[in-house]
Amino acid sequence: MSLLPRTAGEFSSAEYWERFFKKRGEKAFEWYGDYNKLCGVLHKYIKVKDKVLVVGCGNSELSEQMYDVGYKHLINIDISETVINNMNQRNFERRPDLRFQQIDATKTPFEDGSFQVVLDKGTLDAMASEEEGALASSMITEMSRVLSFGGRYVCITLAQESVIKLAVEHFVSLGWAARLHCLQNDTESEEDSFALPVFVLICTKFRQPMPMPILEMCLGEDGASTRFTQVSELLSTVREHQAYSVLRKRLRTGTDVSSNVSLTLCHVKTGLPKYTLTVQDSAPGTKVPKSNHFAIFIVPQGSETAWLYSSAEGHKQLAASANFRRLVIVAMHRNQDYANMEAVQAELSPMVMDLAPPAMPHNHQVPFLSATGDLGWREVVSTGVSELSGEYCVENVRGEDGELYRRLVFLSNAALIQSESKLVSKNTTGYKKKGKKKVKPTTPSTVPSSSLSVDTGFLCCEHHKLMVAGLSMLGIDTQQKNTSIFLVGLGGGGLPQFLRDFVPGVTVEVVELDPVVLEVAKEWFGFRPDERLTVTLGDGLELITAYGKEGRLFDAIMFDVDNKDNTVGMSCPPASFVEVSILQKVNSLLTPTGVFILNLVCRDSLLKKSLLERLRSVFPTIISGDVEGEVNQVLMCHKGDNRSPDTANTLQSLGQAAKSLQSTLGSDKTGNHSPNIDISELIKELKIA
Repeated sequence: MSLLPRTAGEFSSAEYWERFFKKRGEKAFEWYGDYNKLCGVLHKYIKVKDKVLVVGCGNSELSEQMYDVGYKHLINIDISETVINNMNQRNFERRPDLRFQQIDATKTPFEDGSFQVVLDKGTLDAMASEEEGALASSMITEMSRVLSFGGRYVCITLAQESVIKLAVEHFVSLGWAARLHCLQNDTESEEDSFALPVFVLICTKFRQPMPMPILEMCLGEDGASTRFTQVSELLSTVREHQAYSVLRKRLRTGTDVSSNVSLTLCHVKTGLPKYTLTVQDSAPGTKVPKSNHFAIFIVPQGSETAWLYSSAEGHKQLAASANFRRLVIVAMHRNQDYANMEAVQAELSPMVMDLAPPAMPHNHQVPFLSATGDLGWREVVSTGVSELSGEYCVENVRGEDGELYRRLVFLSNAALIQSESKLVSKNTTGYKKKGKKKVKPTTPSTVPSSSLSVDTGFLCCEHHKLMVAGLSMLGIDTQQKNTSIFLVGLGGGGLPQFLRDFVPGVTVEVVELDPVVLEVAKEWFGFRPDERLTVTLGDGLELITAYGKEGRLFDAIMFDVDNKDNTVGMSCPPASFVEVSILQKVNSLLTPTGVFILNLVCRDSLLKKSLLERLRSVFPTIISGDVEGEVNQVLMCHKGDNRSPDTANTLQSLGQAAKSLQSTLGSDKTGNHSPNIDISELIKELKIA
């Protein structure tokens, strides 16, 4: 390790290489692999009769081995006098025609077009360490000059982005063709010099410059080439292969249950993401059967947002249930074709074996696991862009229960379902009145989207059910005819529409910041506002302030709004919505017995503690409900008086109020739907926060 440069700049200095080769002596130093690793690709592009200039030859055995198999027209140059003297002495008797000369590769004495091939093994990488790549630019300009028409610059490199960008852009600007071969390191030794893959860049000089860039990438020596139109696309693919190689090296040499590393595999032609693989190892000390080394778990399409499949905690639980040393969890992306489970297994098999745990027996059979036995089903029915939230898609999916659902997902946070509704065929009536059986699930492939409608009596989100149950704190009964609710955040409109349809005497006012969300709710989620359900487009905080000045009062205020800032440990609501000044304004907008209901999604324990302290400073009674299997927590804050709550009496009276509220929930105006909610059961799980 002491022989490696202390700083990147030393790579390009003659003094460094003099010290290096004097200290190393006669032992050959093979940057990026020896002849045996490289010969396959080199023989494809270098003919035996070609006149070859080897730049920065060092004391590598590559030229000697090429000479021994028939390449007799090799001229080797290097900046180090020591290495040139050593190489000439080493080959004087055995290889008298193998020439080594001390020449600076940036200014050679050779005539234009003197060589059919320039072979560079690591020299461009060393040169490019000079500030701004000036030395490397001079070298490749000189190599361009000494190559004949039809000649090739063959560069063996680690493809650091600044290096490969410099070379490819230079040669493409001259109208040359550029092709990269990615040579994956297949050895499992922990002492390998590099975790990164070695690339071989071949740039071909034409008599007539190519009018359009020719940019290609091949995997291995003989892999099919993938064509790119932009240098940036080629660089992106290089980065993906480098990241995969580093991950592969890491996973082959150790395990770490806390690492939870992920890798995205893209379609080779489109470049679009096709699979995301997350590696989860078993916890230390876990008793795992000896034969359970490694397994692949395929997440059904449409289920990847579930807590079990989308969170680090869920992955650990899934791995513990599967009970393998290593579990690779595979999620499938939107807008890709997946024929069947067998086709997915065949496509993944060559790749996932690289992620096997250390010391797994050779030829071990790796099982593919799934939750449903098939790939699930997903259909994207609409896409668009919001100025506030970015790209979004509306998709129909089949849940693990066999039912059909419609979702709104913003792609900036694709693991989060913005809104979800249950779908039924228009010739059915969805859920019948309580006590009746469900309608048999439809088969997705036989039901076009136009024949599906939203079941407004079905709340898909468990936190929405808890928010409805929170109205029990109002003591709603059949005698109460008017209940006013102010809701911040529309989503697909499922919650406010449910309140309007099933709670007698309720009026709901919604404020939504994003006009696109309102359009999507109306077009795809069956949202229909009326005189009892109104929507205002605007900033919720501004409207709260305005209503306070107007003296407006509400029986319930609900916050169900997400945070667009992914860097904060609280994804719902935005931090500005729970500042003390805003909470005080919310309190002032409530009737004397009113309730503030907050959907909280917070993974930061300190942030959550701070929020609860702020809430307690404003509201004397706070009741919380956890959503099973989710991060969501619903907080129900009662205005009431300032006396300390009696836990037993508070929850007992709430249970009685829940029964009263449940009895008020009737069928919707069609008389066909009854709500899928049992408020009494939900209340049983609540606790004083």
